[in-house]
Amino acid sequence: MTESIPSDERQRLIAGYVLYDLSPDEAATLEQWMADDPTIAEEIERMQQTLEQAYVPAEIQPPSHLRKAILTAHQQNIQQNIQQNIQQTTRQVQPARQPRQRDRANGRRRWEWGLGAIAATLIAGLGISNVMLWRSLQIARAQLDQPQTQEIQTVSLNPTDTGVPVEAASVMVNIDATDLEATLGVKNLPPLPDGQVYVLWTVLQPNAPFTTDDKNAILTQAFTVDENGSTSAQVLLPPVYQDAQWIKAIAVTIEAADAPQRHDSSPILIETL
Repeated sequence: MTESIPSDERQRLIAGYVLYDLSPDEAATLEQWMADDPTIAEEIERMQQTLEQAYVPAEIQPPSHLRKAILTAHQQNIQQNIQQNIQQTTRQVQPARQPRQRDRANGRRRWEWGLGAIAATLIAGLGISNVMLWRSLQIARAQLDQPQTQEIQTVSLNPTDTGVPVEAASVMVNIDATDLEATLGVKNLPPLPDGQVYVLWTVLQPNAPFTTDDKNAILTQAFTVDENGSTSAQVLLPPVYQDAQWIKAIAVTIEAADAPQRHDSSPILIETL
């Protein structure tokens, strides 16, 4: 009966079974114990799960602000490495479950009975290639966990020859294409009469795969200025800013306040990108 089995012997054979290190006699003994006591199988299952958790790195959750294309390529690369690692580990660490006769001329090494020690034994036996993969995953996770530096592009718009007195004006657009946001800073633009607004446009290249008006432009922000000709605003950018090759210029026009989307006017300020 299993009640008479010494605790150390029971744990030694269970660990040997999980680590594929039992002699034929030991395997037969453990199988008999398992037939008499179903809880042994439960202990084996718990130990195997503990070993798997000790070896498999935690799932990497990439920051949301990383671009989808870069993240997808990175995840595909990691998945390929993991598949190669699983195949190699299967060959090196998990031979067919058959009892092996070990040379006992120098005596059997006694196991240390702690799940942490068992996990360390398994990891030590995985081979240098698996250790290198584990290190690579840890480095990748550390890089993803680091705060990402936002790349801000500052665009300064210049006056056009339209007769509107904007030579002293300063219009700056600080673009964060990653988050599709921008900060609009305006100084010295003449205040407009009622019924008119300034409009910030994103002008695209011909045949760009985005919806535009008949002037290849996207209405980006309508704004007014105070009595000093100044304003600042947060701007939600259209998705084209994540594929900037299609952007031709950023411009400002004066439009009717009740229908700025008609885009009736020519730019008074513009900057080519």
